[in-house]
Amino acid sequence: MKKTIYIFNDGQLKRKDNTLYFETEAGKKYLPVEDVGEIMAFGEVTINKKFLEFASQKEIIVHYFSHYGYYMGTFYPREHLNSGFMILKQAEHYMDQAKRMAIAQQFVSGAARNIRQVLRYYNNRVGGLTETLNIIDRFIMTLDDINDINRLMAVEGNIRDHYYKVFDKITRNPDFPFEERTRRPPRNQLNTLISFGNSLMYTIALSEIYKTHLDPRIGFLHATNFRRFTLNLDLAEIFKPIIVDRVIFSVLGKKMITINDFESAGDGIIMKERAKKIFIQELDAKLKTTIKHKRIGRPVSYRRIIRLELYKLEKHLIGEETYEPFIAGW
Repeated sequence: MKKTIYIFNDGQLKRKDNTLYFETEAGKKYLPVEDVGEIMAFGEVTINKKFLEFASQKEIIVHYFSHYGYYMGTFYPREHLNSGFMILKQAEHYMDQAKRMAIAQQFVSGAARNIRQVLRYYNNRVGGLTETLNIIDRFIMTLDDINDINRLMAVEGNIRDHYYKVFDKITRNPDFPFEERTRRPPRNQLNTLISFGNSLMYTIALSEIYKTHLDPRIGFLHATNFRRFTLNLDLAEIFKPIIVDRVIFSVLGKKMITINDFESAGDGIIMKERAKKIFIQELDAKLKTTIKHKRIGRPVSYRRIIRLELYKLEKHLIGEETYEPFIAGW
């Protein structure tokens, strides 16, 4: 599997003959182009047309993040696996309310059931989460009866509200109280971690969609409108609890990231570079972690599981197999 390159320094990404290098004041660092799948740029990284042409040729996606760690945008190379047939199938399932609901319900069901798995895991470790588990179970039981997207998203929001309210019981870290979910900007340190992790998850999902025949512009839970991408938002819902949130609980539990790793910026709170690097290191390790996949009977990485989810969706769209979301088995 190709690597993700994370760049925190300021400099220029350039092409030299048939290779890439990153040039800073300190020197040049060459990148093994055949091994690079995506680049996440957190520093002030400049590029030129020659680089973009080469990145497109080599199918390398470049994601940009602001100085504050917020997702800014993506250089999405010319699609090499695009399929008119699949785009039509995605559009057909989006335009038909019943077909769209069937897929959207599975995304919410997957997210909710993975939230339940996370809560069960921590209920066994720290206790005190049974009431929230029961509430989420009751929400899950209602999902099949919902036939309206807005109502479905409202239920998904309620599930997450109840889930977030027990973060303090899980983290047991008084320096990182949850308080309430705040975004753009996040107003406390825990919300900053959640927003940063979610942004990374959206870009990872987008990179995996690029490797399939699916079009990231047509989602099912999130409305396909004038936004550039929506399918990656749908897909990320399933994996945020078991990947992003688990990394948050881990770095806080091990005190790898502390309150001193944050600073105020305008009306919000941002992470310092050290915290970003630690979080990304742990997230990358999580994506490479393998678990035995029930369906295919062999160990696969979480990153691979994200791709497999997209293949299942493709089969659903062409009528081969009804889509069911991945649910963690631990």
